[in-house]
Parts: sequence; C-alpha cells; structure tokens
Amino acid sequence: MEAGLTAYSSGASRHIVLTGPRAAIRNCASFQNRSQLNNNLKSSSFYGESLRIVSNSSSQRISRAAIRHTLTTKCEIGDSLEEFLTKATPDKNLIRLLVCMGEALRTISFKVKTASCGGTACVNSFGDEQLAVDMVANKLLFEALKYSHVCKYACSEEVPELQDMEGPTEGGFSVAFDPLDGSSIVDTNFTVGTIFGVWPGDKLIGVRGREQVAAAMGIYGPRTTYIIAIKDISGTHEFLLLDEGKWQHVKDTTSIGEGKLFSPGNLRATVDNPNYDKLINYYLREKYTLRYTGGMVPDVNQIIVKEKGIFTNVSSPGAKAKLRLLFEVAPLGYLIEKAGGYSSDGKQSVLDKTVETLDERAQVAYGSKNEIIRFEETLYGSSRLKTGEPVGAAA
Repeated sequence: MEAGLTAYSSGASRHIVLTGPRAAIRNCASFQNRSQLNNNLKSSSFYGESLRIVSNSSSQRISRAAIRHTLTTKCEIGDSLEEFLTKATPDKNLIRLLVCMGEALRTISFKVKTASCGGTACVNSFGDEQLAVDMVANKLLFEALKYSHVCKYACSEEVPELQDMEGPTEGGFSVAFDPLDGSSIVDTNFTVGTIFGVWPGDKLIGVRGREQVAAAMGIYGPRTTYIIAIKDISGTHEFLLLDEGKWQHVKDTTSIGEGKLFSPGNLRATVDNPNYDKLINYYLREKYTLRYTGGMVPDVNQIIVKEKGIFTNVSSPGAKAKLRLLFEVAPLGYLIEKAGGYSSDGKQSVLDKTVETLDERAQVAYGSKNEIIRFEETLYGSSRLKTGEPVGAAA
C-alpha cells in the first residue's frame, strides 16, 4: 500500500511516498531544497518502514502563479486530499498539518483492523504491538503532530496535559484530540473513530470552539473515511481511503435538513431528568427511526452523511455529563455547524462555550435547526434559534 504526501515548498511540489501498510508520516515539514530533502529522507523511518522520494517532472512542477490560481479553483469530488486542501486554503501550514494527520489516521485504521483484542489489552496479529489499540492511536497522532513541525501544543483525552510539539507559536497551531472514541467497543467490531480540533497559536484553555481553524474525524468501519471542515471553505467534506492508501474526496455536506432519525445517548439520565424523558418519549411517539451505535463518531457522522436527524447526550443529577468539551464536543460541533447543522448545550451553541479546563464536560445535541429548537424548548422552555440570534460556525 502506498500513499503520497505533497511536501509544500517554494513553488514546487514533491511527493513523499510511504511504503508498506504500516507506514505513517515521518516528516511532513516543508524542505528548503532538494539536497536537504534527500538528506532528511536517508535516515527517516517510522515503525521500521523506510521512505522514498518521487519527484515530479519539470513539466509537472507547480509555479507560484499556478498555486495562486488553484486557490480560486472550485474543490471537486474526486480530488485527492492534497489537491482539495491546496484549493481550499492558502494556509500551507494548515495543509501540512491535515495531511500529516491523514497519514496517522490511515495507519490507525490498519492497526484497528488487525488488532487482536482480549480483556483490556490488544496486540497486533503479528505480535509486534503490546499496547491497547487506543494507546497506539494516541502515540501515532502525537508523533504525526510533532513531525508536522507546525503544531505548538497538543493534548489528548488519554494524556490530558499540554505537550510541547516544538512547532511555532506564530503561524502554528494547538491540537486537541480523542485518539480512539469508542475504544471500549473495538472488541465487538463496532465502528470507532478519531476526533480532533485545531486552534491557532499556543492556547487550548480560554478558547471557544468557534475559534477553531479546522476540525476532523477519522472513521474506522466497513470503510475508512476522513471528515474535514476548515475555516476557509463552507461545508464538511468526506474523504475515502482507497486501496492504494490515498484519500479521495467523495462527498460535500452543506445543509442538514429535517428527518425522523434520532441517536439518544446517556438514556439513564431520563430517570431523573423529566424533560429529557419527555423528549425521548416524543421521538418514540412520533415514530422516529432509532440509530444509535454506542459510538459518538458514527452517530454524529450519520447526521452529516444522511443530512438529517439529531444526536443527544443529556446530563442529570444522577447521570453527569461525560463528554469532554475540548476533545469531543467542540470539534464535532464545528463539523456539524460547517455542514449546515446546529449544536446546543441546551441554551447556546457548543461553539460559544469557553474551555475553562482540559477535562471540562458538557451535555450536547447536534442536528437540524428544528430538532435543536425542539431540544432547547423541551429541556429549558425556550430556544435562542427563534429569536434571530446568529448561529453556525461561520456566524
């Protein structure tokens, strides 16, 4: 399996090809010249896999003028990840980070599919991994961010402390991620996924979800997909992992319509939260279709793919909020709102909540406008969406 990665340098396009199904990114930084590139690659390896360079011919080299032109070109279905990102944003550092994360997701997909799980530990079918698969994913993502050379700080749900990735503050990013959401259902072969949000600069405390410059999720199911939303282009965009290891743009979502589909999380809260109980009974009485897997990533993704429905995870005195604002709620809220949907904690968009602590929890609903209005009115008696308040990630 081979996957190409464009190394963006001054006016030229080169490709780093990672060989072997277990390969992942070793160095996504831009290089100043060809000799430096080759010198870096000579000793580069990642989990024992070597890298080799494939250069475009001179006729294929992209001039600065051509790059400027592509930034005004419409993103198209069928584009590779690199082609899409080059058209979607002029921020080369953001492109580099998202490409590096895509390589990590590709490798995590392979690890998930080949892990043999027993009890609390998972080992690779070849016997070369002794870590639980969520910790393997955690390690891969931290390494991808470090090798991007554009990430200043990173923090994960597994390691909820800021880690210095040695990237720049000016022009760099801070990234929060859940390496493997749904890891407890890996052994049942249910769909699981990765979630991450990207903020500019060097802060993950005191920020709001609306300040993200990108958010994404990787989904490891019958297909492996990479769902991306970025600041410079409307919509949420789906990329499919092909057999040859490349990401291909396969779907855009720009609106979430109405439809009777619901995914109710934390149902134990209905015992001592009568308003949540009332909402769930409404869905049942109105014959909504239940689509709940126990994994937040596939349950939220179906709203984007089906372009309808609602996901809820509500707290109560006896069933406290468990979803983390920084690692799960805010990044998925960004994806939903960029797709034309809405999010709510009951009173406001989750993108307007300020992250006070790395471990802050929140209740949440994602869905269409009318479903979020119903959610807010049922839980709290009124909805901000009926007052003309601006909503959406671009508001």
